[in-house]
Amino acid sequence: MTVQAHPYPARLSVDYPESLNRVSTLFRLIWAIPIFVILALLTATASDTVTVITDSGAVVSRITTTGLGIAGGLFMATMLMIVFRQRYPRWWFDFSLALNRFSNRVGAYMGLLTDRYPSTESEQSVHLDLDYPNVAQDLSRWMPLVKWLLAIPHYIVLAVLGVGAVFAIFIAWFAILITGRYPRALFDYVVGVGRWALRVQAYSTLLITDRYPPFSLR
Repeated sequence: MTVQAHPYPARLSVDYPESLNRVSTLFRLIWAIPIFVILALLTATASDTVTVITDSGAVVSRITTTGLGIAGGLFMATMLMIVFRQRYPRWWFDFSLALNRFSNRVGAYMGLLTDRYPSTESEQSVHLDLDYPNVAQDLSRWMPLVKWLLAIPHYIVLAVLGVGAVFAIFIAWFAILITGRYPRALFDYVVGVGRWALRVQAYSTLLITDRYPPFSLR
């Protein structure tokens, strides 16, 4: 067996549960609402309602987006810092790491991978690690400008895999209600899709590596 000497700098794993609570699974969408609202508040874009009076006297209200949200803002700021200063502020990285850990815990809960209500701090059963980059040594100054374009093949594949993950979770929902267990093959697939998406995110938006993400669920 070949051991990878240099693992990808974005890694995700979820502990497989031996049993899952049927009641928690049945009402998961309802019980997840509070924590989902918290996550949405952290990641949503800002918006404003503009009221316009037309020449005919009609009043028209229009909602306008006024920002990129935290994730989009961090991406733009980090891209500019790497391009113009060749720096990646450590506290920006630490915040992105904490936010991604939290969002993946929420995702694991929504995906029925765990019964534990998502914590805003503790790791629980979802293990996510990102390696802080040495910008001068590991990152090209100009790559952040084109990574979003180079990652397009991954976006296409992930769109297909994401649809498969939705069906896998739906099937697992019935399996858990009947047997109290998440079918291992479906569990590994859903986690694999999340792992793939994290690597693409680390490459194209978090900008922590120039290594092209592998096309793999493992």
